[in-house]
Amino acid sequence: MSKTHATLSAAALNKQPVPASLGRDNLLSLLESIIGPAAFVFSLWALAYHFEGELPPPYLILSTLVFALTFPGQARLQSSLMAVVIDVAVNWAGIAGLLLITGIATGYIKEFSKLAVTTWLWVAPLTELAACLVLRSSAPLLLKLQGPRQRAIIVGMNEQGMALASKIKESPYARIELAGFVDSRSAERLTSPIPQKLLGKLGDLAALVKANRIQLIYLSLPMASQPRILQVLDELKDTTASIYFVPDMFVTDLIQGHPGSVCGMPVISVCETPFKGTDGFLKRISDLVLSALILALVFPLLFIIAVAVKMGSPGPIIFKQRRYGLDGQEILVYKFRSMTVTEDGGAIQQAQKNDLRITPLGAVLRRTSLDELPQFINVLQGRMSIVGPRPHAVAHNELYRKLIKGYMVRHKVKPGITGWAQVNGYRGETATLDKMQGRIDFDLDYLRNWSLRLDIHIILKTIRLVLKDQKAY
Repeated sequence: MSKTHATLSAAALNKQPVPASLGRDNLLSLLESIIGPAAFVFSLWALAYHFEGELPPPYLILSTLVFALTFPGQARLQSSLMAVVIDVAVNWAGIAGLLLITGIATGYIKEFSKLAVTTWLWVAPLTELAACLVLRSSAPLLLKLQGPRQRAIIVGMNEQGMALASKIKESPYARIELAGFVDSRSAERLTSPIPQKLLGKLGDLAALVKANRIQLIYLSLPMASQPRILQVLDELKDTTASIYFVPDMFVTDLIQGHPGSVCGMPVISVCETPFKGTDGFLKRISDLVLSALILALVFPLLFIIAVAVKMGSPGPIIFKQRRYGLDGQEILVYKFRSMTVTEDGGAIQQAQKNDLRITPLGAVLRRTSLDELPQFINVLQGRMSIVGPRPHAVAHNELYRKLIKGYMVRHKVKPGITGWAQVNGYRGETATLDKMQGRIDFDLDYLRNWSLRLDIHIILKTIRLVLKDQKAY
């Protein structure tokens, strides 16, 4: 993968370190982290209302302190019931003891009702225990609501790989379905205490990933195999699977590289989406709010453009074209028709300067990017984001994925109406391979260094560029 040509990299714009992932991208993990602290806080508030008739400021201060001391909560879903009871009791004893000592030493405990405090000391752990039991009973349903399990493959049937496989099988809430192993050694050299499915050899890895619809790849290869690992990574750049190393290893060109864990096993991500867990939720909420607001504001303009397109030339108002979306899945992208043709076949010619296919109205729409406005509907549908790599026609994707290493990595996120490449001079036609390479370099730079601040910067810069940029035609 070539180095980015960005004069200002996304990392430089962010000017802040990317936080290390704790592996809490599962809804159950998120609920586990909040359920204990929330139980302590809400039980305190309920007792305050019961004994005081209101929620005085000292109780609010105490609830804030308790939440800070206990968040994030402990992961207990896979522990036995007895272990959960003991863990809750021991942890609460330490927290309650610290609070009592502090309150007595400072005299602040006098601000509270004695009956409320003594009641809370035994109600709080019981509330947390009850919340844990409710979460445990509803876990199977919550797991189903998150969709199908992610299919995984482990490369290397060695000690580390076998340990990871055991961890996955012992973790029913991990949302990971192990499809099998890949290893180039002969069957007699592979000794496993547990029967495992061997899918094929290392040379067939990329094909096996596509054939088995693999979403997660765990590389459990020895550190001495660096040339082989680099070759594997090159081959996997034509897939959209997330790649992790087991165990730790140094890699120079990472996409959202950070340490994490899978079922308690340490891993290093090599190629991962930035939109996991809280970041994914934040990205989706910002897309929904901004798209709904923009569509509400420009609705009269949408109506006027629709009428003008219909009256200006024969053909549909909305042009629908197949593009590649998240994980390389085909989506339909909407645009106001700006040409006399609606091409969506195996060979599509990009729009060029003075292109005779472009209608007079279409030229204005394309130059001002008004033809892209219907894509905010795609954002509401969840097919696109406001900011992300621009989607290319399927025919162009199939061409460039063979010519540019890492091309398909840009599909680790939803395509965007605007992107980091577009505000850095790669808007409009990419007539040469070098220009497309530059666009991909910026797309990957965006994936490595995403932040909400970067998205806002791109949106504001897009507005400025649309008013004066002449590169789109």
